[in-house]
Amino acid sequence: MDTPALSLFGGPTGPEGPPVCSGKGCRRPAEWVLVWNNPKLHTPDRRKTWLACEDHREHLSQFLGVRGFLKETVAFEQWQG
Repeated sequence: MDTPALSLFGGPTGPEGPPVCSGKGCRRPAEWVLVWNNPKLHTPDRRKTWLACEDHREHLSQFLGVRGFLKETVAFEQWQG
């Protein structure tokens, strides 16, 4: 499975600090990992990730879900990507 490292979103030693929500303009700590795939662009086994705080989890999940992209939602501390 082709899963990007969460360090792409910043980390304790990264330029942006700890991983934060992918919601537009949000800088809250990530609490959820939304795993998705766009079948028009990616092979079936490819997985992309967005991070979400509790406030943006529903909105980001719906955005991906109505497009058929959302594969799973995992608590950040349980993510093993």
